[in-house]
Amino acid sequence: MTAATALPARTLGGLTSSAIGFGAMVLSPGVYGETDEQRATTALLSALDEGATLIDTADGYGPDGHNEQLIGRALRGRRDEVVLATKFGFRLPEGVAPHPFPVNYGFGELAVNADPRHVRGYAEASLRNLGTDVIDLYYPHYPDPQVPFEDTVGAVAELIDAGLVRHLGLSNVTADQLRRAHAVRPVAAVQVQWSMWQPIDAELLATARELGVGVVAWSPLGSGFLTGTVQQVTDDDFRRHLPRFDAANLKANQDRFAPVRGLAEDLGVSSGQLALSWLLHQDEHVVPIPGSRTPAHIAENLAAARITLSADTLARIDAALKDTTFEGTAAVVD
Repeated sequence: MTAATALPARTLGGLTSSAIGFGAMVLSPGVYGETDEQRATTALLSALDEGATLIDTADGYGPDGHNEQLIGRALRGRRDEVVLATKFGFRLPEGVAPHPFPVNYGFGELAVNADPRHVRGYAEASLRNLGTDVIDLYYPHYPDPQVPFEDTVGAVAELIDAGLVRHLGLSNVTADQLRRAHAVRPVAAVQVQWSMWQPIDAELLATARELGVGVVAWSPLGSGFLTGTVQQVTDDDFRRHLPRFDAANLKANQDRFAPVRGLAEDLGVSSGQLALSWLLHQDEHVVPIPGSRTPAHIAENLAAARITLSADTLARIDAALKDTTFEGTAAVVD
């Protein structure tokens, strides 16, 4: 990365990050169809070269730690350039019981285990996968419905005290859970779905601002929908499970999003860039983490960090979104 590619910086609690990071989930097979290591590695290195410094992954992305391992190999020699964030609780070792909970998602339910007895083991496995001796930002992927949330957070606090983790993050939590966790150990960032087609919970955002907690926005492009380029999804694409990508819903939603796409054309930016820039204008401590496997798309996404929207443009976007109702529920799992 050179001065020409350095992006504007933002703070997430005690962390400093590029204004837009990179969500690495897309680099594993079974997300947006098949891929290979060379393509995935090229994409990740492109993100670094274009100025992204926050790299977000999880132990449950891809089979057997695939995503973390890929990132670990790709970052050899460049580890110091990035804020490395990962999540735990979905990849359960043999003998660890899953704790299922219902979700508003095509699978019907998911399962985690965030029992504090297992948290250090999760972290040690992620450290091995990532080829590093410290995780910069460590998140429970989802609150465990069978474990007091403070107990899980306390286990991460022990990892911070031990020097294996630098900062505590939370993922997919409520305002109350954020406040309870912050009372145990200061939270650097809360990760939540937030985009033009999925607003953040107002109470959660207010609580994050009050406590000085940053917001990492996952799926900031609506799983690709907000780029305006998704016409259909294939059988090997995880979006086939998302109601908004049902063929009929997708067509209706594209029609309803047309006014925002038209505004992007008027401004001379892509729909995706407008969606990311709009999100950056919502709060000075939000960092979106779009993902892509295509270097040109990655460069386009990250360039949105340099786009300034006028108050009039923001008002026009808000008016268009206020009058738009999307068909189907959005994803609730990252």
